[in-house]
Amino acid sequence: MKSPLLSLPGAVPAEGVDEGVAAHYGDLFREQRALADGTGFVDLSHRGVVAVSGEDRLSWLHLLLTQHVSDLPPGHATEALVLSAHGHIEHALYLVDDGTTTWAHVEPDTQEALIAYLESMKFFYRVEVADRTSEFAVVHLPAGSIAEVPEGVVVREMSYGRDLFLPRGDLESYAARSGPVAGILAYEALRVENHRPRLGFETDHRTIPHELGWIGTAVHLQKGCYRGQETVARVQNLGKPPRRLVFLHLDGSEVHLPPHGAELRLAAEGPEGRKIGFITTAVRHHELGPIALALVKRNVPLDAPLMADATAASQEAVVEV
Repeated sequence: MKSPLLSLPGAVPAEGVDEGVAAHYGDLFREQRALADGTGFVDLSHRGVVAVSGEDRLSWLHLLLTQHVSDLPPGHATEALVLSAHGHIEHALYLVDDGTTTWAHVEPDTQEALIAYLESMKFFYRVEVADRTSEFAVVHLPAGSIAEVPEGVVVREMSYGRDLFLPRGDLESYAARSGPVAGILAYEALRVENHRPRLGFETDHRTIPHELGWIGTAVHLQKGCYRGQETVARVQNLGKPPRRLVFLHLDGSEVHLPPHGAELRLAAEGPEGRKIGFITTAVRHHELGPIALALVKRNVPLDAPLMADATAASQEAVVEV
């Protein structure tokens, strides 16, 4: 979905997964500072929107997702995952129920695969699953925002802000009265600062929830059976995840940020050293400078200086193992 806000002055289109919205509107650091101060909003209208209705929706989703949602109160925001049979992360859902419908936004262009899986699991349950991406646009308001929420709009309220499921046709008028609008790069910088993982960035085909700190926030350890639960329980009770998410401070003298997938090595071993991890997301922060999230092997010493290609990096713990 291409956002109409790309026609606003200064808009520079994002690329890759986030194509369809603006990377920034001419001043990345100003946009970050505005969000950090609780002003403006972020256009996330490229994200997929899935709605599940029917009287069995919560009990049915409870059987399929990693989160405890059978008694999800109306208006209570939560996160959940869909795992493979081997416990690897396939989908990440950002959920809220309005009393009659459970709403979720998901990564761009993943809603069709998610809906196909959900449809295959309906059986005799009284549920209806719908792709509402063409009708609703996701808008993010930062923590501390006093922006007005239009009447009737479904809202997810979290510690770091609010997500609105805004009728897509109202996006331009909402922007006119609720700006300034910030690009996805400002949103990503604050996401990295707050160590929040993102599907497709911090995950690969073998990522399990423990590696990213999604235990507790998106995985409930005291709920019933769901696909992949055996792996979750085994790692939680008997073992350790093979990798862990870390926060990196990058050398600020480098002109270019290391790309997603850039190999990490121990600085002491030099450029020919063994690969011990990779960059997942690297950003420029208005206060911290260049920072990143990365996945490294569990046994990498936390105080060990690293190299991301040619860029020096120091670690901070995100996931304790």
